[in-house]
Amino acid sequence: MAEARPQLAARDLWDNTNAYVSGDGSAADPHHAGEQYRSADLSRFDPHRMGEAHRTASGTSPVNRAVEFHIVPKLVLAHTGRCDAGPQAHPLGSEEVAELTDRVLAGDDAGALAFVEAVLARGMPVERIYLDVLAPTARRLGQMWHDDACDFTQVTLGLWRLHRVLREFSAAFGSEVEHQQDGLPVLLVPVPGEQHTFGLAMVAEFFRRAGWLVWDAPVPARDDLVTMVRSEWFAVVGFSLSCESRLEALASCIQLVRRESCNRSVGILVGGRVFAEHPDYVARVGADVAASDARQAPIQAQSLVAALAHRI
Repeated sequence: MAEARPQLAARDLWDNTNAYVSGDGSAADPHHAGEQYRSADLSRFDPHRMGEAHRTASGTSPVNRAVEFHIVPKLVLAHTGRCDAGPQAHPLGSEEVAELTDRVLAGDDAGALAFVEAVLARGMPVERIYLDVLAPTARRLGQMWHDDACDFTQVTLGLWRLHRVLREFSAAFGSEVEHQQDGLPVLLVPVPGEQHTFGLAMVAEFFRRAGWLVWDAPVPARDDLVTMVRSEWFAVVGFSLSCESRLEALASCIQLVRRESCNRSVGILVGGRVFAEHPDYVARVGADVAASDARQAPIQAQSLVAALAHRI
């Protein structure tokens, strides 16, 4: 009898709800992803039936199977597969960040895209552009809002333009390294009420490139989150948080996920500036680990799943 693997069950669910995002980054229009999720008939997915599908004929835990066939090989490759700039690439600096910030604030979509394409043409890998240009630009926009140098609307539109640039180079980013297509399922969501999700979108790009099956469509409310984790087996659920005022809301969401998840050993990953500045908040909200940056997030998630397997 063939083994039933959790990652294949995940793909079946996503195909049926039109919300599966493949390893190459292809997906439905992100502006309509929430509508697709809300219109999906999740009631026909029986959590008990899903749980039975995840048990193997030999009785082996799906998490242990995941460690054996997915996590260990990825941990070995993670430290050798990084994409570094070649000797011909010119180092990136604050000038690039300042210029891109000016372009997205000015509403120059074409100019922002052309600027990044020019940096790419200098021999810079897309990974470096993501980490050394787009991410610092997003942080600079946030700092400008904090300093009252621009208003909330300007920051929101600027981050939306950065998100478009991120999506534009998604295919090229995924092609920079070899990755396994048939990976573990991960749910990446902002804390309810979060307005800015650019950082989470970048984390999703790194998870896809590492071969994870990524669900990062909007989850509009707590009830939707409950429906998702009850109906689907996720190895890891990741939350992003940008401000301390929503710490209690995050803690409540994490408690809810642990209580309602059909994966009783689900790993909880958190990320955002709040946790970089206050590492003690990880334990406060009840998470397992905080992602240090977008590139390290999949590696930390893999290590987390491996550690959780030993507790079973």
